[in-house]
Amino acid sequence: MTVKLGTVITTEEGPSVSGFSFVIGTESGVKRGQFVSVKTDEGTAIATVSNIMKTNRYFESAGSVREYNKSSDIFTAFPVKEWEYTIADAKLLGTYTSDGMLNRPSFPPSPGIDVTEVETDLLNRFLGLDQEKGLDLGEVQQHNLRAKVNLTRMIQKHMAVLAISGAGKSYAVAVLIEELLNRTEKQGRIGILIVDNHGEYASLADEFKDKVEVINAADVKISVSNVSEKLFAQLIPSMTPVQVRELGKIMYALKKEGVFDIADIMDAVKLHTNLSEPTMNALLAWLSELKAIDVFSDSDYPNFDNLLQQGHATIINFRDVLDMRRKQLIVSYISRRLFSLRRKGLVPPYLEIIEEAHNFCPEGTKSENAISRGIIETLAREGRKFYANICLISQRPVQLSTTALSQCNTQMILKVTNPYDLDHIKKSAEAISSSTLDVISSLKVGEALIIGEAVNYPVFIKIRKRKSKESHGTKLEDYAILWEKKLGNGKLADGKEFL
Repeated sequence: MTVKLGTVITTEEGPSVSGFSFVIGTESGVKRGQFVSVKTDEGTAIATVSNIMKTNRYFESAGSVREYNKSSDIFTAFPVKEWEYTIADAKLLGTYTSDGMLNRPSFPPSPGIDVTEVETDLLNRFLGLDQEKGLDLGEVQQHNLRAKVNLTRMIQKHMAVLAISGAGKSYAVAVLIEELLNRTEKQGRIGILIVDNHGEYASLADEFKDKVEVINAADVKISVSNVSEKLFAQLIPSMTPVQVRELGKIMYALKKEGVFDIADIMDAVKLHTNLSEPTMNALLAWLSELKAIDVFSDSDYPNFDNLLQQGHATIINFRDVLDMRRKQLIVSYISRRLFSLRRKGLVPPYLEIIEEAHNFCPEGTKSENAISRGIIETLAREGRKFYANICLISQRPVQLSTTALSQCNTQMILKVTNPYDLDHIKKSAEAISSSTLDVISSLKVGEALIIGEAVNYPVFIKIRKRKSKESHGTKLEDYAILWEKKLGNGKLADGKEFL
């Protein structure tokens, strides 16, 4: 039996095909953002509560209230409470006809008709959730309905998670990862690669010991044999076309002989008889600079061919790597390598999760300072065709590549307050209205809006509790005490306790 929430009333604006207002029953507890239903001549219409306001006839005239307050207490002189009532504005979203089809509303509800709760099964169908195999991210706000989102709809056309710092981005993504790791073979499993800037996801390895591998990014090595002179030119933009061409010839000759490293290239440059002295000196200087990055070697570490397994996650922990160019280089190489292997069918379908994506795929930054941007934008444009999917996480959407963000057809948005970021989000997601932006800026920690391909209609959810242990940093006051104790003992703190 459906629960009555209120009664449709006549106003200057409606009821109309775009929306209606209704008086809320005294015991119904209607909330903003709640989905409601109402009968029309077409069928059952679904609407969402866009605003709620209280009104009272005794307080309509400011002058009368002022005069009453001079002589007596208006609450004791008149039955004021009896005339107070609450009105909700509702926006019509769609109408289910008798044949079960969902159509745009073309006829309004009648004044005086009941407004009721939406039946759970109907709301689930309206939102396009997948209660059987979906990813359980939490609960639809204002409803007793699990927010189980279909894997394909959520991920295959890429997704973005956007919010200010401290709003719960990493927590929400950890819940998503838990859901992916807990999937069975029959439900469909994918490989997971996590670019973890601050070690926030390393605690997942404690819960999923056999399913999560953590790799220290400081230990990652790139085989020089597997890169091209064009990548070196991207790292050293001052290299001339002539220098790049000559470097390519030298590297091509070395590849015929087997594996090699930067030192081998430098030796080959010194022995190359056809190089002019200025070109030789310039190449040696550039190669010396590349060697100092300390990421190139004669072989890869880890073995990227076996990095991904279905139902498993690999975390690249960048906590101990501070140099942004080195970070971008590692992400660029791993992303290119895995995408190449995926196109050949040599690795399983996967999701690459990139924390602080605005640092790896920035908007309006010179290419030498955005080494990994090219491959991330390529994945955003072409990855879904090969089941190579990305999840971009950012606290500064305005600094994130518009090309990449616009290809993320599902967005999970937690609290965002910066007006420039809000405007950027609105431009990248057509379904977001100005009223929705107002709600986004007032969300509490752990509340999120899911919009785009994953759901039929934008829906606010409450992120569920994590099943794995959350990684907590040391509180500032505790760390200050710890630092002072170590300083007094003649041993400086290394800072890791704070992470």
